[in-house]
Amino acid sequence: MKVHQLIAALKDMDQDLDVRFAYSFGDHWRTLVAAKVSEVDEGLVSYSEYHQMDQVEDSDERQDDLDVRKAVIIR
Repeated sequence: MKVHQLIAALKDMDQDLDVRFAYSFGDHWRTLVAAKVSEVDEGLVSYSEYHQMDQVEDSDERQDDLDVRKAVIIR
């Protein structure tokens, strides 16, 4: 998803609604939980073979050989 797509998805919603980030809790029942969003920032991500998805990079400790990209990070 790109920023313009997120803006378009949100523009007609009630602006007083709470925002949550949903993810699988990893339990036996595959519960989908919804954590509060506290920050929205630009950050750096790179693909992690171990996790099979992007991971957030610490700009102070990142390795120069990684394919690092800017992204909007929602926490």
